[in-house]
Amino acid sequence: MHYIPHLLKDKKLGRLIENSKPHKLKKRKNICIYLCASIMSQQLSVKVADVIYRRFLDLFGGKEPTPHQILDIPAATLRAIGLSNAKVSYVKNVAQFEIEQGMHAGKLYKMDDEEIIAYLTPIKGVGRWTVEMLLMFALGREDVFAADDLGIQNAMIGLYKLDRADKKKFREQLLRISEKWRPYRTYACLHLWRSKDNAPLKASKKKQIK
Repeated sequence: MHYIPHLLKDKKLGRLIENSKPHKLKKRKNICIYLCASIMSQQLSVKVADVIYRRFLDLFGGKEPTPHQILDIPAATLRAIGLSNAKVSYVKNVAQFEIEQGMHAGKLYKMDDEEIIAYLTPIKGVGRWTVEMLLMFALGREDVFAADDLGIQNAMIGLYKLDRADKKKFREQLLRISEKWRPYRTYACLHLWRSKDNAPLKASKKKQIK
């Protein structure tokens, strides 16, 4: 893969990459549904999140619903499939934003990463970490570093012998190390997650939910 020679320059990260299969990024068209699914999965295991998402689709005949369908379905029905009151509200917020402002892939592809983060984080229930995951897994952006992700933090603590006791210093160290990976920081994150067998998991609820 094109990113491997660059990341191998970091010898510590290189040890993970040398014995690992390369990653490929995918792009998705239905950003609204991806964001709804991301909210549903917050603070849940992958297995439980998958079950809830399947139940969500079953409410609409197994198909991805339109934003109007999401708004029209009763909150009690969404709670019945396992969503909390907060998540029901956040999912409907996303659908409302899609209708009023738009978040289709064609529109977002024209924005840079920070513009997308600034555009979507005003949605209550959507924070920076959530949009970073969207950038990686729905828009296929190659240079995203999820500094607030617990899996990334734990992997880097082990790999670079870091200490998170001083939170400010710890974050500065994460960002400084990640600069070496530009413009392929997303791939570095994917290899760090794989090294710990960690799905993306945000370190702090407060940073994700506004």
